[in-house]
Amino acid sequence: MDIKKSLIKLAISLIASPIVVYIILLLAGAAGSSYEMSHGETWIIWLLMAIVINLSLTPKK
Repeated sequence: MDIKKSLIKLAISLIASPIVVYIILLLAGAAGSSYEMSHGETWIIWLLMAIVINLSLTPKK
């Protein structure tokens, strides 16, 4: 396992995660719904989205 490659994928996942979350929230807002999230909810969604993005970056064997 290459540590440098793993850290790069982790950094990409953590940076892309809030971007994806805010795009989804903006699309939902454009459709007429409104969401209010606390800091804890935002943190949990950020980490879960980072896990999903990280899993999508790993090659499947």
